[in-house]
Amino acid sequence: MKKVIPIKADTLFNTKTEPINSTSPLLGQATLSGLANPPPLSLYIHIPWCVKKCPYCDFNSHESRTDIPEKRYVAALIADLEQSVPRIYGRKIRSVFFGGGTPSLFSAESIDEILSTVRMLTPLEYGAEITLEANPGTVETSRFAGYKEAGINRISLGIQSFNADYLKALGRIHDDKQAITAAELALSTFERVNLDVMYALPNQTLEHALNDTRQAIALNPDHLSFYHLTLEPNTPFHRTPPSLPDDDLSADMQEQIEALLAEHGYEHYETSAFCKPNSHARHNMNYWQFGDYLGIGAGAHSKLSYHDKITRETRHKHPKAFMENAEASNAVDNSWLIPQADLGFEFMMNALRLTSGFETKLFQERTGKSIQSINLGIKTALEKKLIQQDLQRITPTLLGQRYLNDLLALFL
Repeated sequence: MKKVIPIKADTLFNTKTEPINSTSPLLGQATLSGLANPPPLSLYIHIPWCVKKCPYCDFNSHESRTDIPEKRYVAALIADLEQSVPRIYGRKIRSVFFGGGTPSLFSAESIDEILSTVRMLTPLEYGAEITLEANPGTVETSRFAGYKEAGINRISLGIQSFNADYLKALGRIHDDKQAITAAELALSTFERVNLDVMYALPNQTLEHALNDTRQAIALNPDHLSFYHLTLEPNTPFHRTPPSLPDDDLSADMQEQIEALLAEHGYEHYETSAFCKPNSHARHNMNYWQFGDYLGIGAGAHSKLSYHDKITRETRHKHPKAFMENAEASNAVDNSWLIPQADLGFEFMMNALRLTSGFETKLFQERTGKSIQSINLGIKTALEKKLIQQDLQRITPTLLGQRYLNDLLALFL
């Protein structure tokens, strides 16, 4: 089992100061990462409640069986952010993402209060991308207008399918008509909209998967995400698996969906992400390029870089425990150093999801390590034709994209 090194405090990332001495007690047996500058920083805000828990979902989400304590939770989020500011002091936030759960269960007034506090406590970049996840069964015209007025400039809508039978099989609370109505409302309210769609659904045919794709294209959003349904551990679908398309049919779905999207001007820029020109999801791009992110809210994760180390931290997972601990100035449940030996794999696990790969200089900028430190993995991946490399970039081949898990295993 990987050793976790707990930390009790963090040193602010200030490029005008000297790095902590390698004998610092905070470092334990870790070596200095040698980061010259901090990577870009994003903010993730988790809202954990849903109307109904979907049988395939393994996210930290909870059915709202009683009234949601919205005001108390907003106050806890603000307390969490206030406690976190010393660890990101002075760093600009380039994007904000409200994820869940179902953030669209919260009122526009609550979203406005949260964003007002973000602007007050942090230097939010001008024109920052601010995304809110929404589900078709929880949206209405006045609420979307209120979100826009609060500062939301991008909506990510969990469509999953435009077919009523498949939506029912997935346990969704909306039907096909609500899916289209919600998408049209989002597109008429916001300039930037992502639609989440899934394929390889229970008993799904190839033609039905392509029909979903055609409907998504007809709506003409600037961004689309197409996810292969997977049976995640500790979910009802994993315990009682539905009848799913076999691997060959799933592969046909993937290939023909990608071809259809390409025909209509959608760039396939990440494993599951497609966009019109200049419409990449900035928040997610920061994850994939091993940028930093502060996560606040129940169960949220953070990755924060400093001169001498890169850390991760998690919040208390259950909403009640999170609120109680945030109120007691103890929102963070656990924090640890990322071992130097793991940084290469963690970087590649994100960057190789991008179909265009990454500039080799980015590896050292984000990990503090030389690209030569992962030469063995690179050499093997080249021999297996899973990547291409030139003087400036490393790019996954089509074979590497199809067998991404095998490619990533080379860097463990």
